[in-house]
Amino acid sequence: MISALWVMIGISLLLGAVLGYSAIKFKVEGNPLVEKIDAVLPQTQCGQCGYPGCKPYAEAIAKGEIGINKCPPGGEEGIQKLADLLGVEFQPFGEGAGPKGKAVAFIDEQTCIGCTLCIQACPVDAIAGAAKQMHTIIASECTGCELCLPPCPVDCITMESIEENITNWKWRHPVIIPIKAVA
Repeated sequence: MISALWVMIGISLLLGAVLGYSAIKFKVEGNPLVEKIDAVLPQTQCGQCGYPGCKPYAEAIAKGEIGINKCPPGGEEGIQKLADLLGVEFQPFGEGAGPKGKAVAFIDEQTCIGCTLCIQACPVDAIAGAAKQMHTIIASECTGCELCLPPCPVDCITMESIEENITNWKWRHPVIIPIKAVA
């Protein structure tokens, strides 16, 4: 019984050592350019660029698979920042990818059936509600990405344009660049 326990401990230590060595030997580091591009993008995860989020779009830009002009929430300012970062020429928005006016989703609470499909689709958790209960939009959190529209089975969600003024204006592109501590 004790010898079986020692054999299991020995095997565990051996496999642990092999896995540790493999993790060091075959370490794959991320592309630092992808991180810099991702930091410039607005982080709305809206998918309007054709990718499921900002990070996959940043990876595609870094690989040269897609242009820098496909992010409507980033606006022309975002395109300019990407052009400066990558050392390429500014490109106006691509076909079908222009910035839209600022809008917020609105749910007709009389029509809502509480299916939660819109909650699941919202990338920024701007929809409050529970199953079989009516839902509502938290307007200050809504980015206007329109991802909640397609899954709604009763079409109770509409986008309402809002005029940007001093009370609802926000910085469009907070760029946070991590600073590494020097030891």
